[in-house]
Amino acid sequence: MKAVVMAGGEGTRLRPMTSSMPKPLLPVANRPIMEHVLRLLKRHGLNETVVTVQFLASLVRNYFGDGEELGMELTYANEEKPLGTAGSVKNAEDALKDDAFLVISGDALTDFDLTELINFHKEKGALVTVCLTRVPNPLEFGITIVDEEGKVERFLEKPTWGQVFSDTVNTGIYVMEPEVFDYVDPDVPVDWSGDVFPQLMKEGKPIYGFVAEGYWEDVGTHESYVKAQADVLEGKVDVEIDGFEISPGVWVAEGAEVHPDAVLRGPLFIGDYAKIEAGVEIREHTVIGSNVVVKSGAFLHRAVVHDNVYIGPHSNLRGCVAGKNTDVMRAARIEDGAVIGDECLVGEESIVQGNVRVYPFKTVEAGAFVNTSVIWESRGQAHLFGARGVSGILNVEITPELAVRLAGAYATTLKKGSTVTTARDHSRGARALKRAVISALQASAIDVRDLENVPLPVARQQTARGSAGGIMIRTTPGVPDSVDIMFFDGRGADLSQAGQRKLDRVYARQEYRRAFPGEIGDLHFPSSVYDSYTGSLLRNVDTTGVEESGLKVVVDASNGSAGLVLPSLLGRLGVDALTINPGLDESRPTETADARRSGLMRLGEIVASARAAFGVRFDPVGERLSLVDEKGRIVEDDRALLVMLDLVAAERRSGRVALPVTTTRIAEQVAAYHGTQVDWTTTSPDDLTRVGGGEATIFGGDGRGGFIVPEFSSVFDGTAAFVRLIGLVARTQLTLSQIDARIPRAHVLKRDLATPWAVKGLVMRRVVEAAGDRSVDTTDGVRVVEADGRWVMVLPDPAEAVTHLWAEGPDDASAQALLDEWSAVVDSAGR
Repeated sequence: MKAVVMAGGEGTRLRPMTSSMPKPLLPVANRPIMEHVLRLLKRHGLNETVVTVQFLASLVRNYFGDGEELGMELTYANEEKPLGTAGSVKNAEDALKDDAFLVISGDALTDFDLTELINFHKEKGALVTVCLTRVPNPLEFGITIVDEEGKVERFLEKPTWGQVFSDTVNTGIYVMEPEVFDYVDPDVPVDWSGDVFPQLMKEGKPIYGFVAEGYWEDVGTHESYVKAQADVLEGKVDVEIDGFEISPGVWVAEGAEVHPDAVLRGPLFIGDYAKIEAGVEIREHTVIGSNVVVKSGAFLHRAVVHDNVYIGPHSNLRGCVAGKNTDVMRAARIEDGAVIGDECLVGEESIVQGNVRVYPFKTVEAGAFVNTSVIWESRGQAHLFGARGVSGILNVEITPELAVRLAGAYATTLKKGSTVTTARDHSRGARALKRAVISALQASAIDVRDLENVPLPVARQQTARGSAGGIMIRTTPGVPDSVDIMFFDGRGADLSQAGQRKLDRVYARQEYRRAFPGEIGDLHFPSSVYDSYTGSLLRNVDTTGVEESGLKVVVDASNGSAGLVLPSLLGRLGVDALTINPGLDESRPTETADARRSGLMRLGEIVASARAAFGVRFDPVGERLSLVDEKGRIVEDDRALLVMLDLVAAERRSGRVALPVTTTRIAEQVAAYHGTQVDWTTTSPDDLTRVGGGEATIFGGDGRGGFIVPEFSSVFDGTAAFVRLIGLVARTQLTLSQIDARIPRAHVLKRDLATPWAVKGLVMRRVVEAAGDRSVDTTDGVRVVEADGRWVMVLPDPAEAVTHLWAEGPDDASAQALLDEWSAVVDSAGR
């Protein structure tokens, strides 16, 4: 006997899950519903099966193929238009006309004894046998009445409660003789219950009803879909679960990685190659799909998570469904009954209320509160560029595919035959992505100079030597799971806003240039990179007095690429240097704030015990510098900026310094005392770089360890700042603590507030209105200056749903009060 699996329905009640996936492919316990159906057929010897398909038919065919993997023979009957339950089977008549056949839905979960049903049909000599079951709520089903012998007496499709005369319903499973096709017109919509069966009963044909024992669930609503998952996990339905039961009710599939400190409260299922981190709590009736990543601190209860989903740290999912390839970011919350479609992004700290539907390919912005369904619009804005290039979680937001498209778009903005310099940090992720980038550049008629693993300043300097631009891939500072793809212009500086917009447009239109076979770009690896960098640095930065000073310094390379340039530098510099942590550590391509603090404290201990003049600690890519004074005390980054400014200005006695507007106004006092002037810039690194490269500029910095040494380059360079600092200290013959002590204390406080994209403009208007007649500076964001000199700055983040605030006063209490006052203004506008 053959079987017919009906898999053509659209499943409209299950949208948005079925917006991009046919209902039979919806996973239950990480297997499509239809696969459970096919395995049931096979168990009862029904190996030859015809599958009727219509909606998204190719997806069903591609998934199951010819059935070989299941040990079955599958053929397909495709409907050009919906033909109804009987019409779709009629469409497959040629394959079924020789013998009785069984009809079953591809989207109902059951474990009925089909062999018993078939035997009943044969014993009764029926033309049609309808498989029946008893349910507590028959409103959504067709009610059927049978007599003592099992003969059907009456049908009623989807009754009201006033019409309910039985709890015995039609499951849509039938055994039929091929003569039934005589009652079905071809190529027109026909239903079994509404059209064919009434006609058969009218003619007195033998239609029987078999009341089956076992489990049956018509997965037609979101509630029944979630219930079906729970029933499988509870063992209420006899289906195969693809995994190992590592403890009662806790099923884990092959290759899944579950941290011992994760809390698992079964019954639950974790799919193959999923990764569950420490501190995760997964509660009852949760199903985790294949290749899902659940980050530390996340909580899931009765959640159904499809394949390739990223669940960010401290997120909370309860009674919801998350579609495949969706990213749920840090601290997001999805409430009971909510459904997130395929390939969506749920931003940080956002809340999706219960029963909300978010359709596929939508973005819920960070901090958003969503209480209505998102069907057409995309909540939030897709910003390609952030503060430092294109950033995101590796293999979640930043994938090799994205890297190829980005590099192709960048190449398209350049002339054919141009040269681009590529580089990376020492992480494996950056190495893998850079290879994808190089391939895309070459395929777009661009020659590539690959520096491999070098410090970021070296990559910038080498880019400026004849390249049209550069690409550097590094681990995001302080975020080990994320990467930055940084784009440089021909000067080695970050791509300008105009350049970013141009790249963004090409990327959005997907108008990538492709090279003809004879135009494929070349790839070569320049030699003597470090010698070239060191020689140029020592020629341009004043190091007089260093050798005579007898200075001893401690240099911490923090196991990053900064250590690669130190051997060729320190020997030629003529300074007594103790280098610590010089080796590369692939497992630590960046460091958290706590790790950085611990490293500085250890550096301080070594400096004090070695009686060194000072200690420096590079970040892992050599872009930024942290200081420790001769007493082993950490010089905080904002103080280090003032110390360097004081040293430079005291020696030069003229010129200009470039500082972002968020810097303490103490910097203005220090500069003025030594006869120099401050050029205030925006917080954008490329703006600081532009001003820092001016002819009259003698110094630049951002207060976060980034220093510009204009005589060498216009970009942040930790190594150049270190060489300059040695020369300055050697010539001034003052210690860092002495210089620090003569600079007034600053009191600048910072706060970040979540602000939905839709109200950012309103927030800034309210800030200007609240400023009244006070002085307002709009160099970057809005800076409001009080009559007594206190100031607050409000700046919307260009890439995230956040507003940044800075406030400065004569003491911390005054700055705090100012910050609280203006935070209230921002909060009230953002509500």
